[in-house]
Parts: sequence; structure tokens; C-alpha cells
Amino acid sequence: MQMPAMTEDTPPPPAPDRERAALLARLRRIEGQVRGLQRMVQQDRPCPEVLVQLAAVRAALAAVGQRLVERHARTCLRRAMADGRGEAAMAELVEALRRWV
Repeated sequence: MQMPAMTEDTPPPPAPDRERAALLARLRRIEGQVRGLQRMVQQDRPCPEVLVQLAAVRAALAAVGQRLVERHARTCLRRAMADGRGEAAMAELVEALRRWV
């Protein structure tokens, strides 16, 4: 399976350092949300309030995971296919997705 070539209309992928920094910033925000959840439980806040915040953390983590999958497909998987290692890389991605989902 060959990846489609980039065209003039296709935006270039974000710079790896900038993208990594954005992912780390998202994870730090999630870390703060988890600390907030701990405080809510310590303060014996109502369960519905805690569950709402828990859902927000879960959604934020899912968004980070989706971004990582996109990044992997754009870079690592594309490179592996070009190098003739596409099948092994695809199997690795499928296994990672099984664990994530």
C-alpha cells in the first residue's frame, strides 16, 4: 500500500519539535486536571461533579492519542513504507491501536 503523495494543497506536517512541545503542553494540562480530580475526591465533592471532570480527562487523553496516531501515520509509517518495511510497521501500529482502544 502506497501513501498518497503530498500536493501543493497539502499543508506540510508541523515541525517535530513544535508538535512535541504541543503534545507535552497538552499532557501537562491533563496532569493538572488529574490533580484537580484528586482534590475533588479528597474534598468529598459530589460524584456527578467528579464524573464530569473524569470524562474531560478521558476526552483529553483520547485527543492526545489521536494526535499521536496521526503523527505516526504521517511520519513513521510513511517512512517505513518507503523503506520497504511497511508490513512490519503496519502490524506494529495495529497492535498499538488494539492496546489503546
